[in-house]
Order: sequence, then structure tokens, then C-alpha cells
Amino acid sequence: MSPPASHATGPARRALSSAAQPRPGHQLLAEFIGTAALFCAVIGSGIMAETLSAGNNGVALLANTLATVFALYVLIELLGPVSGAHFNPLVTLVLWSKGAAAQETPARTAMLFIAAQLLGAVAGAWLANAMFDLPVLQFSSKLRGGFDAAGQFSGWGQWLAEGVATAGLMLVVLRAPAGKAAAMVACYIGAAYWFTASTSFANPAAVMGRMFSDTFAGIAPASAPGFVLAEAIGAMIGLGLHRALGDPARLNA
Repeated sequence: MSPPASHATGPARRALSSAAQPRPGHQLLAEFIGTAALFCAVIGSGIMAETLSAGNNGVALLANTLATVFALYVLIELLGPVSGAHFNPLVTLVLWSKGAAAQETPARTAMLFIAAQLLGAVAGAWLANAMFDLPVLQFSSKLRGGFDAAGQFSGWGQWLAEGVATAGLMLVVLRAPAGKAAAMVACYIGAAYWFTASTSFANPAAVMGRMFSDTFAGIAPASAPGFVLAEAIGAMIGLGLHRALGDPARLNA
């Protein structure tokens, strides 16, 4: 029999630790599948909601919100034990910079996760388009801040909203008590759909995927750089607030 994990030493401890950790390939697959499923749900529910709501945008947004919240909760619970269920390049960068992996191959590890997330977001958009008999390859024309075709600037509000949404998301991710992250992240995103002007993308992978769907949930490529920049700034603000509030483990000790 193998010795208990608490009493294992040397090679035995390393073997037990290795066996307990998901393989990198499994982690990357989980991030790809999870991100694809999440944005398939976001975009697909947006298409269904717009089709059935008879032009009532409030009803469409409510339906889109509920589908997103439920899908996000399930996917975090399902895939969290495999990869951590980041589904978000900014979450990956922040968590990896703070964790043990930062001392090994941080750039390679984080970049592989981010690549899987971005590819998954595009795959999810294409899948949603295909399910609703829309052209698989399309680009959104829905401006969310930035300059329109006539050269008119549509305002900073949506970009500010993305910064706020991402700062809040990062704070929830970093400070959620053990076992409660799935519910708290899903609830926060559901609320932020309604209290932010941007409907809370809070995720560069969301921007990537939603550019490929000219539907209710889409975002025009012209608006994408402003969203991603605002999200990056918001993530840094969220990390700063987390540090300013102190270590939650220490505070609860």
C-alpha cells in the first residue's frame, strides 16, 4: 500500500502530488470546452431571446442574463476541479502571477491557457451561429463605444462600465470564500448585466467570441480595443482593491 499523503516523503510525496494534479492537457481542454460552452450559451440565448421577445429588449436581456448565470455556475462547478475554470485571460494572468506556477513557466502556462480560452470563445460563437442557421463566419456590427461608420464617437460610458465590471469580477474571484466562487461569480455577472451600461463582458475572451456574431450579444470589432483596454485597467484596479482590503484568510483567522 502507498503511504498516506500526510506521511509520504521524497519520491512518494512527489508521486502522490503529481497524481492528484490534473494533467496540463486536461486543463487546457477544460478551459477550451468551458469557454466555448459559456459563450455558446451567451450568444445562443441572446439569439433565442431576441427572436422570442417581439422587440422587447428588457425581456431579451433578462432571458440572456438568466441563461448566462445558470451556464456560468454549472461550468465553474463542473470544470473548476480540472483547470480552475478561469474562462477569462485576465483571471488567468492574475491568478497565475499570484500562484506557485509563477515560479515555474508563468509565461508559457498562462499563454497556453489564454490561447485555449480565445479559441474556445470563437468556437462557441461559431457553434451558436450554426445552431440557429446563421452564417458561421460573420462579424458583429453592434457598436458598444468607439467611432461609428460616420466617424461619430459614441461615448465613454460603455468603456467605463467595462472597467467597473471587471474590477468587481476580479475582487469576487480573489476574495470568494472556499467553495462559494461558482455561486458568487455567477451572481455577480448576473447583477452586472443590469447595473453596467456594457452588460458586463468583463472578459477579453468574451470580446473575442462576441465579435463573431452579428446578433443581440455581439460587439463590433471597432469597439473591441476599447473594451479590452478598459477590462485590463479594471482588473488591475480589482487586484489593487483586493490587496488594500488585506488577506481574507488572515482576517478570518
